[in-house]
Amino acid sequence: MSSSDIFIGETIGTAILILLGGGVCAAVTLKASKARGAGWLAIAFGWGFAVLTAVYTSAPLSGAHLNPAVTLALAIKDKDFSDLPVYWGGQLLGAMIGATLVWVAYYGQFHAHLTDREIVGGPGAQDTVKAVEAEEAAAGPVLGIFSTGPEIRNAVQNLLTEIIGTLVLVLAVLTQGLNDKGNGLGTLGALITALVVVGIGLSLGGPTGYAINPARDLGPRIVHALLPLPNKGGSDWSYAWIPVVGPLIGGAIAAGIYNVAFA
Repeated sequence: MSSSDIFIGETIGTAILILLGGGVCAAVTLKASKARGAGWLAIAFGWGFAVLTAVYTSAPLSGAHLNPAVTLALAIKDKDFSDLPVYWGGQLLGAMIGATLVWVAYYGQFHAHLTDREIVGGPGAQDTVKAVEAEEAAAGPVLGIFSTGPEIRNAVQNLLTEIIGTLVLVLAVLTQGLNDKGNGLGTLGALITALVVVGIGLSLGGPTGYAINPARDLGPRIVHALLPLPNKGGSDWSYAWIPVVGPLIGGAIAAGIYNVAFA
C-alpha cells in the first residue's frame, strides 16, 4: 500500500473512531442531550462500535491501525519502521478532526452545559475552583469528552493501568486481528477487536478511562485546548504524558510477547 493510502486511511478511520467514541461521551455527559446519564455501559459499547465502524471503513486503505501503539507493535514485530511516521501522522490528524466534529455535532449542548451556573459556577453559585478538587478544576468540566483522566491521581498506577490495558488490546490485535498481509486490522478481526475494546472498558476502564491509544487522547486534548469553548477549564497537560507513554510501552511489550510466544 502507498504512503498516501496509509495516510488517508488512517486519517479517515481515526476521525470516525473519535467522532463516534467522543460522541458517546458527549451524549452521556452534556446537558440537553437525550442520552445524558446513560452511564458507563453506554460509553464502553459506544467505543466498541466506534472501533468496529472505523476498522471496516479504513481497513481497505491502510490496514486500520488507528492507534500508534498498534503501529509500533507491528513495526517491532516485522522489524520495519519505515511507515511508522505516516501512520502516526494520519492517526493524530484524524483524531483532531474527529474531536472537532464532536464539537460541531453537539455545539448547542456544549454551550448549554458550559453556561449552566450549577456546572461551571457564576454569580450566585459557589466558585468552581473551591467546589471541586484542584485536579478536577484543572481538567475542566468537559475535558472527559475529549480525553481521559484518572479517578485517583497516582502516576505509577495510572501508567501501569494504561500499559496493561494496551497490552491486552495489542496482543489481541496481533494474534486475532491481522489481515492476510499482516499490515493491521482486517475486516475479519474488526468484530473481535471491537469486543476486546468493550471488554477492556468494562474491566480496566475504571481507573483512568482507558485511553489505550496515544492519538485518541492527545489529538482531542489539543482540540480541547484550541476550541473556543466558554468556561471550558484546563486541558490537564500535567497528566497528558501518561495516556501517550503508557500505551506505547504496552504496545511494545505486547510485540515482545508475540515474538517470543507466537511467532
